[in-house]
Parts: sequence; structure tokens; C-alpha cells
Amino acid sequence: MSAHPPLGFVLHDVARLLRKRFEQRAKSLGLTRSQWQTLAYLANNEGIHQGGLAEILEVEPITLVRILDKLAERGLVERRQHPADRRVWLLYMRDEALPLLAQMRVIGEATRREALDSVCAEAREQLFQPYR
Repeated sequence: MSAHPPLGFVLHDVARLLRKRFEQRAKSLGLTRSQWQTLAYLANNEGIHQGGLAEILEVEPITLVRILDKLAERGLVERRQHPADRRVWLLYMRDEALPLLAQMRVIGEATRREALDSVCAEAREQLFQPYR
């Protein structure tokens, strides 16, 4: 039997610990994990409809509606009606969200830097090479 845990367990733990560390650093922003994840994905998918964003985030549409309601109350996101389908709402970032996104990027970079601090430059470069 191998002395090492299965790779899937290790990757899951690493992802969990990175999220936890990011959350510790981002606490001062006043956002829940669900809210900052929603903002991060929306920033790369502006104009997406609520159902599409729920799919990307792997949450139920009703769960996303609640998250979006809170973000809209804070003036960070806005819903616009689809021009051809009144039942569909398209999602956009508001300018007020941009400073928060910038702070989230800084926190994310610091978290990654800390996580990879003891990894040599060559291994780091190899880790981030595109799939072949």
C-alpha cells in the first residue's frame, strides 16, 4: 500500500486550504465566499444570464438569485432584461465592484505566492504550463 494519499484527496485539500486562506485575508471586504466567487466569475462572463452563471458556479438557480440580490443591494451587480426575452435577466458588474475585484486579485496573488513560496521556480513554471 502506498504511503501517500490519493492525488484526488491531496488536490481537494490544497484547494480547500487555499480557499480558507483567501477567506481569512478577504474577510475585511465584507463578502461571503459565495459572493466573491460570483463576482469573480461574473467579471469574466459579463452579460451572461442567471441560469448560465448558476451552471458555471455549480449552484441551484434559486441560490444564485439570493446571492445576486445581496450583491445588487450593495450596488455591485445589476440585472438587465434580455432584449428579446423578457423572462431572461442578463448580469453585469457595476463600477462600484471594480475596486473590490482589484482587492480580490491582490489577495488571490498573495495567497498563491504564499502557497508556492517553497516551490522552486522551475517547478512553478512547469506547474503553470498549458496542457499538452
